Amino acid sequence: MSGLKWLLVGAGDIARKRVAAALRDAADSELVGVCDVVEDNAQSLADEYGVGEVFTDLGEALGKSTAEAVYVATPVGLHVAHAVRALEAGKHVLVEKPLGLSREMCQQAIAAAEKSGKKAGCSYYRRLFPAFQQAREMIEKGEFGRIVLARMVYFSWFAPETDDPKFWRVVSDKSGGGPISDMGTHMFDVLIGLLGMPVKVYARCANLVHQWEVEDTASIVMEMADGAQVTASFAWNSKTWRHEFELVGTEAKVYWHPYDAGQVVKTVGRQVDELELTPAANVHQPLVEDFVQAVRQDRDPICPLAEAARTNALLDAIYRSAAEGKEVRL
Repeated sequence: MSGLKWLLVGAGDIARKRVAAALRDAADSELVGVCDVVEDNAQSLADEYGVGEVFTDLGEALGKSTAEAVYVATPVGLHVAHAVRALEAGKHVLVEKPLGLSREMCQQAIAAAEKSGKKAGCSYYRRLFPAFQQAREMIEKGEFGRIVLARMVYFSWFAPETDDPKFWRVVSDKSGGGPISDMGTHMFDVLIGLLGMPVKVYARCANLVHQWEVEDTASIVMEMADGAQVTASFAWNSKTWRHEFELVGTEAKVYWHPYDAGQVVKTVGRQVDELELTPAANVHQPLVEDFVQAVRQDRDPICPLAEAARTNALLDAIYRSAAEGKEVRL
C-alpha cells in the first residue's frame, strides 16, 4: 500500500519548522504537493522536500493535486474556509490549531466534515505526549484522589515588526487573539482532554507592553463541574521564559516543566519521583501518523474537529469575560 498523499497548504513558519518534515517522514505518509499564495515560499519549500506539485491557488491545487489529504497550515483566520474547501473537494483534512476564530465558525468545518464523510482533525498534538498519557492513566486509576487544582503558565517575549511574516499572530482577525489563542489553546486542550470543560470562567486581559489589537497578557480563573479550580497565566511581554502545567489532587500531583520536554515530577504524598517522558523529536510526526491510521482504520483522529471546537468555546468565554469584566458560565 502506498503512503497517504498530502497537500500542504501554507508554507510559513510552522510548515517549515515541523509539518513538512512530519508529512514526509511519518510512516505510511507522503508529501506530494505544496500550496502558498506566495510563489517563492511554495517553490522553496517544495524544492527543499523534493515535491513536484507546486501551487499558488487553492482551488487549482485541490483540483489538480494527486493528494488524498490536506494539511492546513495557514493563519488561523483562514483555517475553516480552507478546511471546508478541502473537504468539499473530497480530501481528508488535518488543520493547525486553533481550529477557527470562534466556536460558531468551527461549526462550518464540522458540518462540512460530516457531509463529506472524510476524516478531519485538529493539530492538538500534545494529546499524544507520553506526559499526557501518564496523567490520564493516573486519573483513570484514581491515583490523584480528588483533583482540586490545575495550574498553567506560559510567558515569553514576542514582538514582531510589521514586516515580520509572523506579524499576523498579533492581528485579531487573522489570529483570533494573542498568547491565549497561540499557546493557551494547546494548554486548554490538555485540560479539556484530561478533565473536561470548565463550567465557569473569569478572565482579565491587558496590553502592558505591546500596543496590539490582541492582548499581551492574561490571567484566568476557571471552575470545573466538580468544583476543582484552574488558574492560567499567559504573556508575551517578558524576555524571561516559563512554560509549565501542574495537576494537583488530594493524594498526588504531576508537574510538567519545561512543558514540552517530557520532564515530569510526580509526587505521591511526600514521595517525589522525577520521570523522563520525552515526546518525539518532531512533535507533529506522531500526530500525522495517528491521522494516517485514522484514515486507514476508519476511526476518529486523536482530536476530531468537534473536540477541537470545545477549546474554541472556552476561548470565546474567556474573551467575553475579559470584555465584559464578569464571570461567564459555559
